[in-house]
Amino acid sequence: MPAAFVYITAASPEEAERIGRALVEARLAACANILPGMRSIYRWKGAVETAEETVLIAKTRMEKAEALLAKVRELHAYEVPCAVVLPIAAGLPDFLGWIDDETAP
Repeated sequence: MPAAFVYITAASPEEAERIGRALVEARLAACANILPGMRSIYRWKGAVETAEETVLIAKTRMEKAEALLAKVRELHAYEVPCAVVLPIAAGLPDFLGWIDDETAP
């Protein structure tokens, strides 16, 4: 089964953990990695902004990506959350099998 990483940014480690835990509990992701301490510079509504954010990387099956994105949208505080699906081209078979097993119904 093709696998993917879903890259998500959150306003805080607490928000990332809440979203990550919900994705894993719902079997939409096998794992959620939380990387705090990211600094973002971005344009928003005509102004250049800077913010501290947290990166959340969810490991999932491609077939679960749309449901996972919908769950992120439901739980996320941002008006326009960053959540993008990055297909995994190759990987260790045991690891990819684990993702498949942990996201099975």
